[in-house]
Amino acid sequence: MNTTPTADARAAADTAGPPAPPLDAAEDSPHGVERAARLERLLGDPCDPHNPHGYRALLDADAQRRVPEATEALLTDVRLGAEFVPRDLGGRLARPDVLARALRPVFRRDVALGFGYGITSLFGASAVWAAGDERRRADTARLLLSGGRVTILHHELAHANAILRDEFTARSAPGGGFVLGGRKDVVINADRADGFVMYARTATSAGPRSHSVLLLDPERLPPGGLRRLPRVPTHGMRGSRFAGLEFTDCPVPAGTLVGDVGDGVQLALRTFMVNRCLIPGTVVAGVDSALRFAVRAATAGRPTGQPARRHHAVLAGVFADLLACDSMAVTGLRALSLLPDSAHLVAAAVKLTMPDLLREDLEELATVLGAHGYDPGPLYGGFQKLVRDLPVAGLGHAGSAACQAVLVPRLRALARRSWFSDEEPTARLFLLSAPVPPLDYRKLSLSGGDDVLTASLVGTAERLGPLRGHGPLWAALADLADAFVQEMRALREQCAALPESAQATLADPRACTLADRYVLVLAAAACLGVWEGQDGMDSFLAQPEWVVLALTRIGRRLGARVPELPDTATGPVLDEVLLRYREGRSFDVYDTRIAG
Repeated sequence: MNTTPTADARAAADTAGPPAPPLDAAEDSPHGVERAARLERLLGDPCDPHNPHGYRALLDADAQRRVPEATEALLTDVRLGAEFVPRDLGGRLARPDVLARALRPVFRRDVALGFGYGITSLFGASAVWAAGDERRRADTARLLLSGGRVTILHHELAHANAILRDEFTARSAPGGGFVLGGRKDVVINADRADGFVMYARTATSAGPRSHSVLLLDPERLPPGGLRRLPRVPTHGMRGSRFAGLEFTDCPVPAGTLVGDVGDGVQLALRTFMVNRCLIPGTVVAGVDSALRFAVRAATAGRPTGQPARRHHAVLAGVFADLLACDSMAVTGLRALSLLPDSAHLVAAAVKLTMPDLLREDLEELATVLGAHGYDPGPLYGGFQKLVRDLPVAGLGHAGSAACQAVLVPRLRALARRSWFSDEEPTARLFLLSAPVPPLDYRKLSLSGGDDVLTASLVGTAERLGPLRGHGPLWAALADLADAFVQEMRALREQCAALPESAQATLADPRACTLADRYVLVLAAAACLGVWEGQDGMDSFLAQPEWVVLALTRIGRRLGARVPELPDTATGPVLDEVLLRYREGRSFDVYDTRIAG
């Protein structure tokens, strides 16, 4: 496999300025906080019109449908590819929550850059980390550590999008190995990836053993076996390189196989557990920037720095939603390390819930931005770019049907054996800075049945009961927790009555509606878990206002009977939004210093 960066990356380095200084021991720690802060400093103030990595440069590249070469060169200098390589192979990948945090400075500025340069390589390499032998793992690690890229060529089950329904085939060759065929017209980085991870059909009939995974070096394929198709323009992520690939009677050796023949579907389902949490856990940084645009627009020209009253509820509400989404994403990411047997339920819930919440938030923020939302300049232009990019950013991994296919067949069993019976998870699941074991793709399982978040919800509701007398906010919080517990009781009754056959359940029109309600309850549980995990800390997250507002908004989306929002809830949340904006701090659960 070619282990040198592409020519594009080498050429870009000539225009990117001096290389970034090497990481010191503290910055290369497994906690990732220092790496995120360092990358934030190097990327600089995004609103500075002279910053080669700022909004002006990124928007110009997007308008010209080209990658931002200078910024990609910077990311190569800081060895961003090492974030996707496990530590035992020489990289920095240990904890999924730390990975998401380390990538947020990139996604805060440009979601397309985060995908095009960044995590797509992990999506491809994850199958190798999960099932590759020692040599393939080492080869893939060297490729990413040297600045190369890997892209993923997936089958229909994983992407669940009509635009990508073509698939590749791998027929057994008489002398050993495989003969590849098939075509896909839309593959990110197809024209510049140094490695392909292909999910190819190796069986003539459908079933759980129908596909296999192959690791391919495009430079070593025989002449005429691979044709790279023209670049495909997209409405969003316009600077990303989407193109097609066509294989025709292309022989490859048996050594390209990752795992065993027929492992493809199981590998996709296992590795997607990480992707389903990681995408929301990074994209939330882009919506963080959108909220910043809205606060800027709402406070511009107002001497007091206070937005008009009509904007208070939107700004505070979207901030509460961001904290709720981040609570769920971080909980899912930490569950991958702490609870690999049960994390598949949380991961599917994260991916099924968060895209809709974030899209609704962008619609609300558009009412605050007004005409500024269409301003193409560096102060506000990132908003429309984000609106365009988000749907494409989820392409190949965001289909709600795929997430429902994980949850729906489990609802009956969860209702009968898990809900109101499982024990609460370890408190470390919700303690944002507490250490967790390193991620091991090989331990991720699809068979575990424990629903740790509903167990946590029930426990938190019980602990909140005695606090009702502490004031209206505490009473509202206890009532909200009880409302979600009652929703779980109703879900248990309805889900227990679903058909016993998984196939019949998937065909039952009630099941998807029940799954949609269920994941909103899990979102509430994650909020309460993160809030309770701050107990005793002098922080905004330890206060009840944000979680009361977040749960009220989730409950209204659910259609649950929630108490009236106390008058004292919105004000402190809005004050925190404005304070973080003025002091240059992120709107996520980590509350970190950002550039600009």
